Amino acid sequence: MKVTLVAPTPFGRAGIYGGGERYPLELGRALARHTECELVSFGGRSAQWRESSGLMRRQVRSVGTLRGHPAHPIAPRLLSELRGSDVVHVHHLYALPSQVAALLGRCRGNRVVVTDHGLTGRWADLVAKLYQCHLAVSDYSAKRVRIPPERSPVVYGGAVDAMFDAGAARAAGGDSTRAGLLFVGRLTPHKGVDRLIRALPDGVRLTVVGSGGHDDNEPERSYPQLLRGMAAGKDVHFAGPVGTPQLATLLAASEALVLPSVERTCFGRRIEVSELLGLVALEAMAAGTPVIASRLGGVPEVVLHGETGLLVTPGDVTGLRSRIAQLHGDRRLARRLGRTASEWVASRFTWDHVALRCLAAYEQAGSVE
Repeated sequence: MKVTLVAPTPFGRAGIYGGGERYPLELGRALARHTECELVSFGGRSAQWRESSGLMRRQVRSVGTLRGHPAHPIAPRLLSELRGSDVVHVHHLYALPSQVAALLGRCRGNRVVVTDHGLTGRWADLVAKLYQCHLAVSDYSAKRVRIPPERSPVVYGGAVDAMFDAGAARAAGGDSTRAGLLFVGRLTPHKGVDRLIRALPDGVRLTVVGSGGHDDNEPERSYPQLLRGMAAGKDVHFAGPVGTPQLATLLAASEALVLPSVERTCFGRRIEVSELLGLVALEAMAAGTPVIASRLGGVPEVVLHGETGLLVTPGDVTGLRSRIAQLHGDRRLARRLGRTASEWVASRFTWDHVALRCLAAYEQAGSVE
């Protein structure tokens, strides 16, 4: 079976540092251990290379983007990149290349499946008909998409071995060396970093990892500058985006990861989809780091309150401060949550687990009309 994954933007310096970009890359690496797999993404020039994992990476040259959005690259050569595929697995339900690849795949008789990562769009009923299966990252995500439940199996997401290894090394050296809080994600208003900075207790350090968002309009576009102004005089460090080895080290060195996503931004905008899963929460837990997160979207499916982390009401600054203080002041609790979290992720949320669930879903898609 040959599987072709299609993702509109690559993960990393040449694309975007985000969970929706990391997901297809790590899934492709895991799938390549079981079957022939290629990952197609888009950029300013054509390129191809094979990773040590066995994954074939192909970058298709785009001639522009629809409405200037990075998730909608225009690439006439996409047609040729799908040749020989048995399964076309696209990422981002509403992305332009996802819809083009789905149409081409259906015309060729491929099995066509999709994984949504939160990008919104129009014509939901029509778009949903393009796909034989929706491989959902959470139960919450499965219920949002207009595809019948029997065609929307939940495959979740995973954590790479580097996260487990960093956590094990930290535990061997003594978890008492963990210090400070960590946020990882794009600096865009729905991530709620402004609430986290307001909730930060005195004497607690916060490291913010991530790049700016792609918000086009003010005031959202100036959100990173707003955060830096709010952080003045506090122990807050903006580290920018980092690669996997450094991220693993940072996660393992932190006493908690905080995921303070909101349903309504500080600018008053209502958010339709804030967190379908929270991939970085799984990565933190793999490293033995407990998570303090907003109780929304798919997050409560992986962050179990009182077992692998602590949940708070979205946007509740007082409640968030209380949970941070609780974990900061009770190292025994933090260690217990961290150990349970790592075991929980190892039992169910490695990328190999995800790949095997996807392979089963691909077989099922072959029987769907």
